[in-house]
Amino acid sequence: MSFKSIIKSLIPHLSAIIIFLIIGFAFFQPILDGKQLRKGDTLNALGYKKEIMDFRKSTGEDPLWTNSMFGGMPAYQISVEYKSKFMQFFKEAMELHTPSPVRYLMIYLIGFYILLISLRVNPWLSIGGAIAYAFSTYFIIIIGAGHLWKVNALAFIPPALAGILLTLRGKYILGGLLASFFLILELYSNHIQMTYYFLITVLCIVGFEFYYRLKQKELKQFFTAIGVLAIASILAVGVNSSNLFNSYEYGKQTIRGKSELTLGNKDNKTNGLDKDYATQWSYGIQETLTLLIPNAKGGAGSPQEATQLVSYLSGGQIENVAKYYDIEPIKDHHYWGNQPFTAGPVYVGAVILFLFFLGLIIVPGRFKWGLLTASILAIMLSWGHNFQFLTDLFLDYFPLYNKFRVVSSILVVVELCVPILAILAVKKVLDEPEILQKKVKLFSVKSNVLILPLLLTAGISLLLYLLPSQFMDFITKPETSYFAQIKSGNPNAVTYINQIESDIFNARVSIFRADALRTILFVGLIAVLLFGYSKKWFQANILIAGVVVLILVDLWPVNKRFLNADSFVPKKELKVAFSPTQADFEILQSEFSSRPELQPLAKKAQDEYKKENRRASKLELAIVPFTVLNQHSNYRVLNTSVQTWQNASTSFYHKSIGGYHGAKLRRYQELIDHHITKNNMKVINMLNTKYIITPDKEKGNQAQLNPDALGEAWIVPNYKIVANADEEIMALNTFDPAKEALVDKRFASQLEGFTSQADSLASISMETYAPNKITYQFNAKSDQLVIFSDIYYQPGWNAYVDGKLSPHFRANYILRAMKVPGGKHKITFKFEPKAMTVTENISVASMVLFFLLLAGGVVFGIKNIRKETIENE
Repeated sequence: MSFKSIIKSLIPHLSAIIIFLIIGFAFFQPILDGKQLRKGDTLNALGYKKEIMDFRKSTGEDPLWTNSMFGGMPAYQISVEYKSKFMQFFKEAMELHTPSPVRYLMIYLIGFYILLISLRVNPWLSIGGAIAYAFSTYFIIIIGAGHLWKVNALAFIPPALAGILLTLRGKYILGGLLASFFLILELYSNHIQMTYYFLITVLCIVGFEFYYRLKQKELKQFFTAIGVLAIASILAVGVNSSNLFNSYEYGKQTIRGKSELTLGNKDNKTNGLDKDYATQWSYGIQETLTLLIPNAKGGAGSPQEATQLVSYLSGGQIENVAKYYDIEPIKDHHYWGNQPFTAGPVYVGAVILFLFFLGLIIVPGRFKWGLLTASILAIMLSWGHNFQFLTDLFLDYFPLYNKFRVVSSILVVVELCVPILAILAVKKVLDEPEILQKKVKLFSVKSNVLILPLLLTAGISLLLYLLPSQFMDFITKPETSYFAQIKSGNPNAVTYINQIESDIFNARVSIFRADALRTILFVGLIAVLLFGYSKKWFQANILIAGVVVLILVDLWPVNKRFLNADSFVPKKELKVAFSPTQADFEILQSEFSSRPELQPLAKKAQDEYKKENRRASKLELAIVPFTVLNQHSNYRVLNTSVQTWQNASTSFYHKSIGGYHGAKLRRYQELIDHHITKNNMKVINMLNTKYIITPDKEKGNQAQLNPDALGEAWIVPNYKIVANADEEIMALNTFDPAKEALVDKRFASQLEGFTSQADSLASISMETYAPNKITYQFNAKSDQLVIFSDIYYQPGWNAYVDGKLSPHFRANYILRAMKVPGGKHKITFKFEPKAMTVTENISVASMVLFFLLLAGGVVFGIKNIRKETIENE
């Protein structure tokens, strides 16, 4: 192969990259004006990662633990820089070093492009397929929401699938290396739920591959491929072993692990998440139509019109109720589906869905049946509590399935499989144009292959357009209940309420019909394009261009409904994730007043920040003292001015007993449910909640000092042994944490022979603080039982008395405790999980092995190319 021919073969791929760049910057055009995308979850991440990032910057170490939220938790699912971070280099290369959020669109596009090229799809048509995948609405929506781990995981699934398919087709070296490389990146993205859904897809595909090979008596080739893929997977797991193992260990103690409590509804329990929590976001059965008609359930938002009306009427404004919609007009983005709320529908595109159904008819082979099976299974599982039998089956019997929430997100499988088969359908048409003349039997009548896809897309859309209320619900069950409640409580307003209910219904029908008509239009256009090609009205290049343009024009404006110019803000607005409130400054002043030694440290830090950031704003400089305070203190804050359990803004400035994270410790969540939300001040005090922030519309947020907070550690004269978790969590209602400790009987041996002796001069105080190391000074004449306000977590935390490893145990359901011998002692707690060293060594060894195999594969490939070139000459 000559250099000239190599360059010629690269032109389509280089052109694809240029087109992807143009599309990316055009879609996210505001970044060219110096703006940034405001991502909700990313902002929260800046809050709960603040302590970790500050510690990493000042020490160069990873703390592996943070006390910034929920009293304290491992950093495994927050921010840890493992040795596998080396793979970030390849990720950034695939992103083409573009700015956020363009970079995420790039890896979507390039990843799916690689998959289609591996399937021998025309490069120009592959561009259209890549657009279809990248612009499937859910994928764009999660970029806007800031679900970036999920974005990365979904971007690397298609090229990983490319490697798997190549291996199954006998390309063992190329396929195995490609599969291993992208599986490494997929696992590095750290979203096990998406990996799990990918595994389901692969199993469906491999199942049909096995059946085919069995029939063809080619099991040797099949198991050889499976062996290669097993090695590729082991390498991928090995490279990511630190993250995977530590997350596995941690997961057992989070809300995704089994609870020790037996209280409550046992039928709702699993070995992981409770069923109602896991299925809270279940896609409605009717809602599945959003795959074809984007606004089948109204777009984005929450089903709240009737609840707003209840509030309106409760305000005593019955006579003005007819003006309701002048105040709150219904817009395109109004959701009336089954989920609590949504940022937008899962829409794969009318054009793509039509081509998918066409592919089911004209594309031969076992691959399509694997794609279809995976898609159908994913749709049914996405229904969650709306299809409880299947959901219960998976929650109860399929390993790991009950560890994941938001079951509707399994529709990513559909968003992967449908575009693949759709593009393969166009490939088939290009390879065999005469196939569009093929007749298939439909209701005992032979008809053209285009008819059935037309009926399943445009036909259904037309039927629903003409008879929407016959097949679709436009008022949700909760809304119906609310309306009944309003009517019974406001008999004089029944006429008004009926009118409003009618207005809601009619508005929603209009929204639905508009998008149904839109779907009919796009299906009609793609059908005409294919029909014209079958009649030889134009060449293949026109068909390819037409398909690509239709896919883009179909998906682009729908995505713009949910992520547009309004989603961007000037960079300066995001320079500081959360502006400090008056309450934050009150806490800062209070702490600095009681600890004046921190003030010069804060001044020094501000001076250093000025040197490093010469254009630093006053707001940035005002935040620096908070960082100093956070690095030298361990008090906690309860912030009731925000959604305490769904907001990490407090963690940006203080250590919070609230926060925002999908993998809280199970025991802490149970503490929230049974005590903190019920305002059990005894529990709040034992968490060293020194300040409580309350909202005040006139004065702004106010910080109230809690004089009963028990501090970082304290000595208790008494303890009580409890039999189990049920008894312990209930005992928190009646005990006095300042005088008594509740200890599970599993730790009773550590208190054997211990009798507390009164010592009025006994004391313990925190000496130094770091997220992964805290020291205390202890002084007492006799042995004492000490409670620490920090979260108990094993394996990981070790306690040392004067440098000697000493046992500690759990008390008060969640806290650390230990028996300390009399005398003056220095107590040190260190977070040092032993598995980290072992798994990091495995990670490095796996990376070295992979790159050696990669180098060998490259050498082998070059030799083969040279051999083919010589033979051709």
